[in-house]
Order: sequence, then structure tokens, then C-alpha cells
Amino acid sequence: MVQPRGLPEATLAVPVAAILVVCGVVTPAAALDQMKLLGPTVGFLAAILVLAHLADEEGVFRWLGAALARASGDSSRRLLALVFVSASVTTAVLSLDATVVLLTPVVLATARLVRVRARPHVYACAHLSNSASTLLPVSNLTNLLAFSASGLTFVSFAAVMALPWLVVVGLEYAVFRLFFRKDLSAEPDPAELAADDSTRDQATPVYAFVVLGLTLVGFGASGFAGVEPVWVAVVGAVALAVPGVRRGSVTVSTIVRAGSPLFCLFVFALGVVVVGVSAHGLGAAVAKALPTAPTLVGLLMVAGVAAVLSNVVNNLPATLLMLTALGTGAPPGLVMAMLLGVNIGPNLTYVGSLATLLWRRVLSGAGVQPRLRDFSLLGVATVPICIVGAVVALWAGLEMGLA
Repeated sequence: MVQPRGLPEATLAVPVAAILVVCGVVTPAAALDQMKLLGPTVGFLAAILVLAHLADEEGVFRWLGAALARASGDSSRRLLALVFVSASVTTAVLSLDATVVLLTPVVLATARLVRVRARPHVYACAHLSNSASTLLPVSNLTNLLAFSASGLTFVSFAAVMALPWLVVVGLEYAVFRLFFRKDLSAEPDPAELAADDSTRDQATPVYAFVVLGLTLVGFGASGFAGVEPVWVAVVGAVALAVPGVRRGSVTVSTIVRAGSPLFCLFVFALGVVVVGVSAHGLGAAVAKALPTAPTLVGLLMVAGVAAVLSNVVNNLPATLLMLTALGTGAPPGLVMAMLLGVNIGPNLTYVGSLATLLWRRVLSGAGVQPRLRDFSLLGVATVPICIVGAVVALWAGLEMGLA
């Protein structure tokens, strides 16, 4: 969480994982089994990060920023609605990392371009990178882990989570309109610097949109064809890389950096650490507190425990720990409720997810310092109501036989 001197997360996680194996806390066989289990998930994470980077290289996000500026005019409320749509779709299709790293700077620049206060719009990117990441297996690393454990197909996963996703986005928007009402009704802020109006005109990256659309269709069809989603992402990334390679703006080194190999290594190490923690008491303690039936009360309990854990140990280790506690063969409804907790819950604190910490660093690099008080108050206003609303929507979908 602290990242002294900007060191990557793997700097500490990898040695700790090695120490646990050397000291016998985790056997080499158990560590290897965990890495094999995480292998397809981590591979997909790297591929989707590369896909998002190449989409940015093709101008997808520059085009989006220009479109937001044209459509919003000088209305801060209209811009907020458009940001909610853009951030929700970007998070769902290209993962929460794309929303934090690529969309947040675009939204900040757009707010300055149309001369409105940027605060509501950049906070929306932070919140929706977490809470809007529940729709598809590709939206979040936690989703990929839950997807593997749920036994659902890509399409059935999306069908189960569609209603909770819509409910959460709607509730977030309602709270944002109320929480930021003064910012949204303020006159154009002279503190916001207007960008060059030429940025409003961006050519539509048709090829990139076609590739992204076909890739999304491929994700949906992969379950029926028996193909791992990682290969669909790889094909999409290769197709997007072709124009950049021809221009000379995309090289092997840029692709490797976009795949964040050190972060992928961190995920493997974290998996080994969680095996050790789970096997020596914490997993059993959490398992005793969890229900075994996907009733409405049971779903709420699982989501609540997951949300609390995500703010104590971060949502990624919380997901690994919860899946271990639920055990193999857990009802898909309980796995999905856990996912709602670890995806929505992190909006309560900075340390809830790595994406939120990254969002804070992105804004700091742009000269904007988010306020801890504002973030915390907004989290208190949104997280409980969103978790309850999403779980009720999930329960309704399960009652209708969607899973």
C-alpha cells in the first residue's frame, strides 16, 4: 500500500512468498498448485492490459474525450451522466485498470476543456472502476478468479450480474448528483484551465472499435467453443497491434511493459501468501462465519464479510481468501455475492483496491490532490446502499433461475 520510493508491489510479495515456502508454511507442491490455478487468470490479466493500452494507442480514449466535450456542452450535470456511461462501459469491457489509467486523465482534461469543476467527474472514475466492474468476467481480476470458481459460462455470468450492475451504477449516480450538487451547479470555474479547442475534433478510430467489438463477441462465444478467454484477448491484442507496428509506435518492449509483468508476478506471490494464511487459521475462521445457502440473508452476509475484508487486506487477497473459505463446489450465488462485496466495498477506503491507489497517483501526477475526507464520506454514502441494492438484485436474478 505504501510503495516506498515507488517500488512495485512484487518487491515485498515475492520474497515473502519464497520465505513461506522455505520455512515450510506453504509446501512447494501447494505453492505450485496455486500458481497453476492462477495461471490462466494472470495470463488473461496481462492480455487485457495490453489490449487496453493498444486501444489507447489507436486513439480510442482521445476520441472519447472529444465526444464527451461535444456532447456535454457547458453542462456539468450532462458531463457527469456521460462520464458515468463511459466509465461503466470502459470498466466492464476493458477492465477497471483502463478506467483508472486511461480514462481518468481524459475526463480531467475534458472537465477543464468545458470549464466545469472536475471533482465529481474524476471521483466517478474512481468509484466506477470498482463498483461497475461486476458485469463481465473480464472487468476485474477478482471477477476472473470468481469466474473460475463459479462454474458459470461467460454469458451466464454476465446474465446473472447484469441487473446488479445496473442497480449499482444507478444508485451511484443518484448519490453523486446529491453529494456533488454544489459542484455540479457552480458557474464555470476559472481555476479549471481550458484546453485547446482543437482537442474537440478527433477522427473516429473505426478499426479499433471494430476489433474491440469482435473481441467482446469472442469473449461471449468462448465458453460455447471451449476456448479460454485469454486466447480471445490475445487475438484482439495482435489485431490492434498491427497498425501501431506499421507506424513504429508499438514495439515488443512497449507491449511487455503494458502487460505489467511485475504486477502479474505480484499476483502469483500473493496467491502463495494467501494459501499460507488460509491454511493456518484465518480461512477456517472466515469459513465458520459464512452461510452455505444462497438465501437473501446468506447473500447479504457473504457480501458484507467480503466488503469488510477488502478494506482490511485489499480486495484481491480478500477474494482469494473468500474463495478458499467458501470451498470448491460453493453455490454460484454465494460466489457472486462475494464478488459484489469485494468490488463495491473498496470504495469505502483508499486501501480497498489497488485501482483506487493507482487513481490517486494518476491525479497527483496531474496536479490534483483528492481529499481523504471527501473520499471517505462519499464511500459511506454509497457503499452500504449499493451492496444492499446489488445483493437484492442478485437474489432476484437467482430466483428467476439465471444461474
